[in-house]
Amino acid sequence: VDVFQAWCGPCKPVVNLFQKIRNEVGSNLLHFAVAEVDSIDALEKYRGQCEPVFLFYTGGELVAVVRGADAPLLQKTIVKHL
Repeated sequence: VDVFQAWCGPCKPVVNLFQKIRNEVGSNLLHFAVAEVDSIDALEKYRGQCEPVFLFYTGGELVAVVRGADAPLLQKTIVKHL
């Protein structure tokens, strides 16, 4: 989940990376979503930050958090949790 604030929007450069990985591993294994922190109370702790935050869930449980648009780290995290 790409967690963003309305004033800066979702992290568009990372979308291409996510699409590339999804094509490599298959669309049934990997799903992406975006969530605006100001409209979801459960994401309140991520408000007021100026860096992108990516939340990784497996089986409905939060398994990893990556702060910043670090493409190699994002890819490593995705592959690790698949």
